[in-house]
Amino acid sequence: VTEAIWDKILDTNLKGAFFCAQAVAKRMAAGGSIINLCSLTTEVGIPTAVPYGSSKTGLLGMTRALAAEWAPLGIRVNAIAPSLTATPLAASLTNNPTVAEAIANLHPIPRLGTADDIAALACFLLSHDSSWLTGQILHVDGGRSTLRPKG
Repeated sequence: VTEAIWDKILDTNLKGAFFCAQAVAKRMAAGGSIINLCSLTTEVGIPTAVPYGSSKTGLLGMTRALAAEWAPLGIRVNAIAPSLTATPLAASLTNNPTVAEAIANLHPIPRLGTADDIAALACFLLSHDSSWLTGQILHVDGGRSTLRPKG
C-alpha cells in the first residue's frame, strides 16, 4: 500500500463522508436522518483491505460521534454495514460463479447481498419508524459479522 493509495481511500470513504454529512446537516433545520455506508470490515478483518477497513471503521467512529453531537438538533446519524453485495462495482467477483458461491458460503445465510437488501434498511432508517435510533451500525451481511474466527 502506497501513501497515495492510503490517502485516496481515506479521503473518499472518511473525509468525503464527513464533509457531505456536514453540508447536509446545515440544511436540516427540522432534523433528519443521515446514513453512512460502513462495511463488514468494521467487524471482520479482511486480508489486503487494510486501508479500506481502516476507513470504514473510522466512519463508524464518526457516525457515533456525529450522532451524539447532532441528536439535540434532531439529526439522527446511523450506519449500514453490508457484506459483499452483488453490484456493478463488485462484478469482477460476483459474476464469477465459483467465487460468488465461495463468498456466499462464508455467510450463515449463504447468499450474496443485493441492493434491495440495503435499500430496505435505508428506507427504515429514513422513516419515522426509526425515530429513536441514532449512533448505530446495522449489519446487512447474512449473519457474517456474528461469526468469530476459531482459534
